[in-house]
Amino acid sequence: MAIHSNPAGSTADRSFKGTVRALLTDMVWALKLTWSTSARLVVGVTLFTVLRGLMPAGLALAARGLINALVGTMHRKSDDFSILLPWLLLGFGLAIVQAVSDMSNRYLTQRLSDELNLTITTDILSHAATLDVAFFEDHRFHDVMERAKQNTAQHFAQFLITILGTFNSVIQMVSLLAILVVTEPFILLVLAPVAIPFLIFQLRLSKVRYLKEQSRTTKRRWTNYFVRLLTGPHLAAEVKLLDLAPLLTDRYRTLMTEFRDQDHELHRRSFVAGSWFVVLSTVAFYATFAWVVVRAFRGAVTVGDVAIFAGAASGLRSSLVNVILSMSSAVEHALYVSNLQEFLSIKPRIQYASGLIPASSRGEIECRNVFFTYPGTERTVLSDISFQIKPGEAVALVGENGAGKTTLAKLIARLYDPDKGSITFDGIDLRDVSAAYLHSQLAFVFQGFARYEATAADNIAYGDWRRLLLDRDAVEQVARHAKVEEMIEEMPQSYDTMLGRAFGEYELSAGQWQKIAVARAFARNASLLILDEPTASLDARAEYELFSRFRELLKGRTTILISHRFSTVSMADRILVLDQGRLIEQGTHRELLAQHGHYATLYDLHGRQMSSPPPE
Repeated sequence: MAIHSNPAGSTADRSFKGTVRALLTDMVWALKLTWSTSARLVVGVTLFTVLRGLMPAGLALAARGLINALVGTMHRKSDDFSILLPWLLLGFGLAIVQAVSDMSNRYLTQRLSDELNLTITTDILSHAATLDVAFFEDHRFHDVMERAKQNTAQHFAQFLITILGTFNSVIQMVSLLAILVVTEPFILLVLAPVAIPFLIFQLRLSKVRYLKEQSRTTKRRWTNYFVRLLTGPHLAAEVKLLDLAPLLTDRYRTLMTEFRDQDHELHRRSFVAGSWFVVLSTVAFYATFAWVVVRAFRGAVTVGDVAIFAGAASGLRSSLVNVILSMSSAVEHALYVSNLQEFLSIKPRIQYASGLIPASSRGEIECRNVFFTYPGTERTVLSDISFQIKPGEAVALVGENGAGKTTLAKLIARLYDPDKGSITFDGIDLRDVSAAYLHSQLAFVFQGFARYEATAADNIAYGDWRRLLLDRDAVEQVARHAKVEEMIEEMPQSYDTMLGRAFGEYELSAGQWQKIAVARAFARNASLLILDEPTASLDARAEYELFSRFRELLKGRTTILISHRFSTVSMADRILVLDQGRLIEQGTHRELLAQHGHYATLYDLHGRQMSSPPPE
């Protein structure tokens, strides 16, 4: 299986320069997606971000004007307060604007974050729905999926919030720095040697943190798996009886301890570097401030200049720290944004190109020289398979475990495409058949059938939810046809009974769940029905009741039946016998017994197993 890399390139191989380039690429991509999500919110957040960024410099200038006016009034020994009033009103107005800008920015940012969370999570789910079954059966894809699901929406929102915060801090820093440079240009020479190394260190540390988290993906899935085993309802009894809790808890603790120790080291490095920066920048600022005081004592600058330098220097140091930390945080979040890009760039292997629709729905199937190997493996599962199933014919697939029966059924359902050969549906190659049409004409009861946490009515309606979900009468008709009506009516709330323990209190037995799954398959007016071990969880009586009506249930449908129970397969019109991925025999039950071949051997072994007395 080919998993496409993200558009920005492999994050593991990025140099510092490459990281900056990738950050810009991710910013453009993220901003485009954000703009398409809500342009008005983007404009609003940007406007208030600019206002917030300009306010510290504006307040500093207002304070400088007020102090100089006050000092001048005191020197003149004047009592004209009106000279101070404009500066007071300017400072008051700027303070109001700053407060409103902060609240407005917070409100709009929260709104934008909510919109992005909805958009991105929906995009992830929608894209996952387009991918093939093969992706979900590949452990490499699970790591990609896990990284995409790992709070990606929050990382995306935080990325944009951090970018805007960085923009705000840069505006503050530049405006305050401009004020300081006017007073003392020497400040630039003092700051650069301290700030630039710290910025580079933080950017590299962000990349290290991201790569470290990426390397943990598989282990993170293990920790989640241990949590599900210890807290989930399905295996609770077995885990308890086997006393697995201490073992599983210890394995969970081992992995989480490893993560904790690694994080401690990263925290230590960040603390040491941050402490050095804070100390050195403080020394630099105070040394510069002392020089400004000396210049004021000599009359080179005013008292207002000293006051504004002290306030602006403090604000500049804070803004500088915010810019550096925000930039490093933006890089880290941008790398997580690239996880989303990587996931969304994965393309399905199966493409529904022309989307042809047969003239009539007959359910005719033909396999021609079909070969198949599962992606990522080398063993050929199916070799040179050829046969034809006529419309309305019931065909059973028989063979030992691993013979390729379920794989062949999945190929016919186009969950995979054959490596060689072709499969046609009503005379059209499956590769050319409309996806929507094929799915509407196909009903599949899987061996590992789903147990939906939903009402009994919904569990059946899911078979054709667009038609049945709001049509209770039709659902009840399906239940009667599939002989599950009596079972459902005995439930506490009948068809409205919530099945499963996750959201309800009524659990079914395995056999009852399987009856619901079979009813769900019959809910769809499909011309092709595939039943993979449809009676595996049924007792002998339930199986007999189901297949005593076999012909009635399957009337008018082409049926492919997979079963190890010869009482079931003997009812089929024809039986295809598979062995090690090859079709070796076909015919009716009687014809195959008369051939004394592989089928007859399997039938004889099954008969001996069923007739042998239980061990004493």
